[in-house]
Amino acid sequence: MYTNTKLYIDGDWKLSKTNLAIEVLNPANESIIGEVSKASLIDLQASVESAENGFKVWKSTPALERAKILNKAADLLRERVEDIARTMTLEQGKPLKQSKIEVLSAADIINWFAAEAVRSYGQVIPSRNNDVLSYTLKVPVGIVAAFTPWNFPINQIVRKISAALAAGCSIIVKGPEETPASPAQLVQAFHDAGLPSGVISLVFGDPQEISTYLIEHPKIKKISFTGSTPIGKQLASLAGKHMKKVTMELGGHAPVLIFKDADIDKALHQIINFKFRNAGQVCISPTRFLIEKEVYEQVVEKIAQLVKALKVGNGLDESTDIGPVIHSRAYGNLKSIVADALHHGAKLVCGGEQIQGEGYFFQPTVLKDVPLTAQCMNSEPFGPIVICNSFDDYSDAIEEANRLPFGLAAYAFSQNNKTCIELGRDLECGMLSINHIGLSFPELPFGGIKDSGYGTEGGSEAINAYLDTRLVTVSA
Repeated sequence: MYTNTKLYIDGDWKLSKTNLAIEVLNPANESIIGEVSKASLIDLQASVESAENGFKVWKSTPALERAKILNKAADLLRERVEDIARTMTLEQGKPLKQSKIEVLSAADIINWFAAEAVRSYGQVIPSRNNDVLSYTLKVPVGIVAAFTPWNFPINQIVRKISAALAAGCSIIVKGPEETPASPAQLVQAFHDAGLPSGVISLVFGDPQEISTYLIEHPKIKKISFTGSTPIGKQLASLAGKHMKKVTMELGGHAPVLIFKDADIDKALHQIINFKFRNAGQVCISPTRFLIEKEVYEQVVEKIAQLVKALKVGNGLDESTDIGPVIHSRAYGNLKSIVADALHHGAKLVCGGEQIQGEGYFFQPTVLKDVPLTAQCMNSEPFGPIVICNSFDDYSDAIEEANRLPFGLAAYAFSQNNKTCIELGRDLECGMLSINHIGLSFPELPFGGIKDSGYGTEGGSEAINAYLDTRLVTVSA
């Protein structure tokens, strides 16, 4: 069963004041499975008023009590994992086993930030005068507006909600219209855990209308956005005009550096499984495979063997490795990317075709010897495509890895300790994982540099984006 999704405002699920709705499709068969209410400006105004009242209550709630409610929400997610995961797979397409991992990971993230809520320490500062006490407090910034994408319907929202709530903020989330029901179930868990009315609002609708209204609203004090670099730049510019604090987690084009001394079989089994998670629709997905020339042909052949063994199908089938891409636009974009690469002289190793029949299924694809002029070498393919090129030496690999303006994630495999140390110094990225896949855990920073954004949504630093530092100096 798939339930239609309403707006969550002032502690209640409500239809839009205009009664307008947006259809939700199942990408595995292109059928309409439900609809989501489309917020009007009246609904947005109500969400801000509700958030203002919720903030007054929540900022005065002791940190330990906030933590208890967060932990209760995490427990509820774990209890409901089967139902929520099925909903996510229906509307997003990813294999059910991946949906379950996402829900359980969300519970871990909530627990992490619940613990951070009681550790938002200030400082006592030694004074120049014995009669003066100087100290700092960490205080919540206020109402947060968050904007999240469809590729991880719960994971992207839960980082923002959990950090905001742990800090004592209220938050309005503009959720993804393509995948509204699973984030609604996340919000329902917070509701059932006892979160006061107004502390969370969840709205859907026209992205430009909602973002403009919320970012420009004087009551909104903090913006958090996950999505494409072009849209992120527009929103950051708008937020800058109004002096709003901003966290931006934007696009990437992650290089994978495979050196000849790597444990190649181990490396490929890890990185290929990770590459095709969520059909490659992941901002930290490894995309540009840079392989040392001496082992290049051997590695490409092994990649092709692993890719050909992957099963594409409906995410509800437990044997499925790769589900559909999200919609027809993504489908068409993948066909265009492959055609462009071949036109520029790339070689097709395997895949490269749409899968006939219903649903937005695309063959997992491997391209090699791809010229730098090809579109896929310069913009993120965001799909099940592996791009393979060779490099001559270390400096050659670093030059290509750092060539693009993106700097989100990078991966590398080498058994040379000197190489591994140098990679940490030389690769321009916010996150680097060497000889394993070690990103996205709650306790680790998550964010990029350059055109991939700024700020982090994980680790001990993440909560600081939702707090202001207030100096207090008192004379006896």
